[in-house]
Amino acid sequence: MLSKLRKPFSYTFLNISLVLIGINILFYVVSQRFTNLYTLCSLNVYNIVKYKMYWQFVTYMFVHSNFGHLFSNMLGLLFFGVSVERSIGSKEFLLFYFLTGILCGVFSFFFHYFTGGYFVFLMGASGVIYAILLLFAVIFPRSTIYIWGIIPLQAPVLVIVYTIFELVSQFSGKTNVVSFIFVLNGESSAPSTWKSSRLEVLFFMLSYASLSSLRGAFSRLSTIISKRFVNI
Repeated sequence: MLSKLRKPFSYTFLNISLVLIGINILFYVVSQRFTNLYTLCSLNVYNIVKYKMYWQFVTYMFVHSNFGHLFSNMLGLLFFGVSVERSIGSKEFLLFYFLTGILCGVFSFFFHYFTGGYFVFLMGASGVIYAILLLFAVIFPRSTIYIWGIIPLQAPVLVIVYTIFELVSQFSGKTNVVSFIFVLNGESSAPSTWKSSRLEVLFFMLSYASLSSLRGAFSRLSTIISKRFVNI
């Protein structure tokens, strides 16, 4: 089994980022018509423990509390995900997307399980988008991104700024959705128990530990990262 996992993927570029954006939009449109989708697909400790809704570790990534939440995440996936996917290939990118997303969900689950957050519903791809943003900064360290189309920031600096925003927002208890592209700030219309998955930002880095057993599958990604650190 491990030998198969370590077998390098052949390079292909299939615009998986755009497919993922389409799936997220479809989830949002359907959830506006069938509101019980939030309960079924958002990650919730009580539902997973009592009703064995294990699919929520995957589906929570595709559920968003409102249009602003969806827009900010999908904008990040469009701007950064496509470039990362083109660099490492669609297969590695898809594996990276789901691996970081699922592990972020697992860590968030245990955090809320041990802190009594049994009725908190986690939703959104914030943790995955942050992982992609960090990977973008590693692959394209000299890339310049313009905030509001005016203020130039290099990708690594943007990662640091975004990290500070997310950590401050998380520990201050605010449920605002922060767009790291335009630094938008809008109140969520969802109930207070429905939180975006910003908590994942605190845990997603742990998901990189699992990549060590998948060196073959992430061979292209590992090579790119190794070259970057060698050239520093």
